[in-house]
Amino acid sequence: MMMLQTARRRTNKIWNSRYLSSRIQHLHLPQDEGDWSYSSEWWGTDSSSSDGGHTVLRSNSDKGNGVVSVVAYPSSRPDAVEWAGVEKWLQRRFQEIQPQDEHDADFKVLGYQWCVLRFNDITRQSAVKIMAACKKSDPGSVFFMQQPHILAVPYLKSMATVGLTTIASCNFDLMGAVSGRKPMHVLCIGHGGGTLPLFLASKISGAIVHSVEIDPLVISASVQAMGFPGFSMMRPSGERVLPRPEVIDEVLWKGTHERLSLYECDAENFIQNSTTLYDLVFIDAYDGDDIFPRKFWDPNGPFLEALKNRLHPQHGTVVVNLHSDADFLDQERNGSPSSGVGKYVSKVCRAYKDVLGWNGSSFHVDDSGLGFIVSAPWLCNTSLVFVRYHGMLISQSLKSSLAHFSSAVTMKFRGLDS
Repeated sequence: MMMLQTARRRTNKIWNSRYLSSRIQHLHLPQDEGDWSYSSEWWGTDSSSSDGGHTVLRSNSDKGNGVVSVVAYPSSRPDAVEWAGVEKWLQRRFQEIQPQDEHDADFKVLGYQWCVLRFNDITRQSAVKIMAACKKSDPGSVFFMQQPHILAVPYLKSMATVGLTTIASCNFDLMGAVSGRKPMHVLCIGHGGGTLPLFLASKISGAIVHSVEIDPLVISASVQAMGFPGFSMMRPSGERVLPRPEVIDEVLWKGTHERLSLYECDAENFIQNSTTLYDLVFIDAYDGDDIFPRKFWDPNGPFLEALKNRLHPQHGTVVVNLHSDADFLDQERNGSPSSGVGKYVSKVCRAYKDVLGWNGSSFHVDDSGLGFIVSAPWLCNTSLVFVRYHGMLISQSLKSSLAHFSSAVTMKFRGLDS
């Protein structure tokens, strides 16, 4: 805690200079602030910036993640000329929440930064953009807000898009969930900086998102240094750590924080004890050695069997992020995988196939479900997707829907057959 307080004071001095967002000027870049064009900013490799980043958190994990650190880097957007609009938005929101304190509703945006969560100074776990602001009447009241609309790493775009596309193709009323008319229960295993759960909760008004993270240090990094809503933190009893949200949470999140639940728990224990039937499950859990723990893909272990029982029988969808050092699909076309990692990915896919229970080849399905894999662009990541569905119509429906998949993602299909 002392390290976080010291880092916060140091960060406050940096923010107060109000120059971070304008130090790197790029012309004609995409409007999507999470586009790959900005990757040199969030990786800290931008040659036009003399700022090598500054460490805002660094500590040793007790949960096998090694040294956990958060490093901040300058962000070129939004430009400083846009900050006034954000300040007006904050003022308007504060007046809605606290009309009796209207005289104290003026805010000052201090700037925007990329924050990158790393394990052992090498493995990049999350990259988020945060805004820092404070009340003009109290310069010491600095708060951070993670920008929920930004998915900075391509594989996250791939996971989110293919997951939502798949469940929508199973006659799940996705637009009803987006508008808030219908609940959608989502489980995220492996929290990191909280990018994916925050994106889903902010964009889908009916999403009730449970995020499970085994490492309390990662949770502290997400909340204290990366602007994830602190009100989301849960006790083992199922009660929230904070009895009520702070005023600034109400201002920033407008109810999103109340649909987020962040659990400090072993995912294997969590899924075995959960009573929730999940519509959508995302699994992105790697340790300090960048290894996907075997318990999450052991066909004889309790995790996969419990996961099977917690999936909605009509449309329950699982998306798993897998690492590979080469294109897994191309390897498979040419015969056996050419590397150990490729073989490892194949084993994980087979375990999910055998336990979650689909059969057949290509897009032919029986009454159990369908499995396929998706490769993300620019990175050696593969998304393994499994969807439960009773009936044969999913084959053509899902294939047609995914044919119109977002151009941001490179799709390659293959049935996970024998």
